[in-house]
Amino acid sequence: MAEYILLMHDDADESEGSWETYLQGLKQRGVFQGGSAIGRGVYARKSGSAGPVSVHLTGYIRVDADSLDHAPSMLAGNPHFEAGRTVEIRELPRTE
Repeated sequence: MAEYILLMHDDADESEGSWETYLQGLKQRGVFQGGSAIGRGVYARKSGSAGPVSVHLTGYIRVDADSLDHAPSMLAGNPHFEAGRTVEIRELPRTE
């Protein structure tokens, strides 16, 4: 299994459903690896000017899935996804 990050975008109305129920379901399936809301931030760069912070990201969840094709199945019941908001799915490659 590989690890994936589900990035919640702020591009629609409020979430629908229960985060507690959704997260509990991921935990019961043994695929939940953590997550959090994303607050304010800044870009840091050693030299030159940094670009603007990505304000459209509001939270993330890390999950285990068999493949990138399988990872979207982890969105069933996700209040953000169920409300029609965008969820970006990215693989978190392991580095040795």
